[in-house]
This record gives sequence, structure tokens and C-alpha cells, in this order.
Amino acid sequence: MFKRFSLLTLTLALSTTFAIAAPPQLPPQPKVHPAGIPKNAVMVSPCIQTMGEHWAALKSLPLGPIYGTWKGKPVFSEIMVSVDQLKKGFSYANLRALPGYHIDHVDVAFEPKGHEGFPVPHYDVHAYYVSPAEQAKICPNGIPDPAMKPMNQ
Repeated sequence: MFKRFSLLTLTLALSTTFAIAAPPQLPPQPKVHPAGIPKNAVMVSPCIQTMGEHWAALKSLPLGPIYGTWKGKPVFSEIMVSVDQLKKGFSYANLRALPGYHIDHVDVAFEPKGHEGFPVPHYDVHAYYVSPAEQAKICPNGIPDPAMKPMNQ
């Protein structure tokens, strides 16, 4: 009985270790790479309401930069900063728009429980290249963004 329990425990421990070390499950990749998005970036999430698809170089995850696209065009650059990083002191030099774009506005969202891809308390910092009115129209049928809350809450 003890041997079976030990074998089961070892099997579960190994399967958990390999599951944590596995690369992220990527959505189906589009046939055309969006213009302006770095060539080493891959789509890491499908379309999310008010944001678009997320693209990143896998080696830069989870912190970024991450890029958002909508209808094949870049709409933001993003970094994620953990609460622990902020407590220790954090600097990120040269966060800027992709070449040919300019930053219209910046949204900062606190994720107290984190989210898929970065499951620790952190801040998502999105530097948008489009106006808030254009941002509101991005991916209306996409995955709801849980960070977006009505203004009166």
C-alpha cells in the first residue's frame, strides 16, 4: 500500500512539474503576421474586448513588451509589473510606441489575483495608439476583459 501511495505521489509531482514547465498553449496563428509587430512575436491570446489580439516574443513573457492588434493593425504596447517588483523598485526604460505609431493614452489596470499567463498580483500597463472611443470598439464579440468595470463601480 505504501509503495502504491509513494508511486502515485511521485507521478503527481512529476506531472505537475512538467505541466508548469510546459510552454503556453497558443491560439491558432493567423496566416499573415501583422505589419509593425516584431517578427519574433506570436499571437498569445485571441481577441479580447477593448484590447484586441495579444502578441509577444515568448522569451519576453510574462513581463513584455506585449503588443495588441485589431484588424491587422497595432493598437497598443503593454508591460506587466508585479506588486513585488514595485515594492523592490522598478524601472522600465524606453516604453514607446511601435515605429510609425504614437501613444494616444495609457491605461493602468490592477490585477489583484493576476490572470492567465501572469498569476500574481500585478499591474497591466497599456499604452494605446488609438483614442478611447476607438478602443471601446475593438473586438466587440471577443473575450470580455475582466479588468473593465463600469465607471460607476
